[in-house]
Amino acid sequence: MAAYIIVDVDIRDRDRYAEYVKAVPPTIAAFGGRFLVRGGRAENLEGGWQPKRIVVLEFDSLERAKAWWASEQYAALKRVRQSASVTEMIVVEGVP
Repeated sequence: MAAYIIVDVDIRDRDRYAEYVKAVPPTIAAFGGRFLVRGGRAENLEGGWQPKRIVVLEFDSLERAKAWWASEQYAALKRVRQSASVTEMIVVEGVP
């Protein structure tokens, strides 16, 4: 069953975050993941959520998504992202 990592990113250091954006795609692809949404315009339809930068990743399974997030390949880039932004991130299983 597919799984999705959904991220809301508040970028604090644009230059440092740009390094992350350039380097992260191969790490995602190595775990069979792909971008579905990557920072396009977001508009609130209900409630008080005011997202900054939305990213949605798709993986073949919850296990693959979590393996990417915990991987050695992603570890250094995760630290770059964390130093350049404040992030809310969840992983959720799709519908069978």
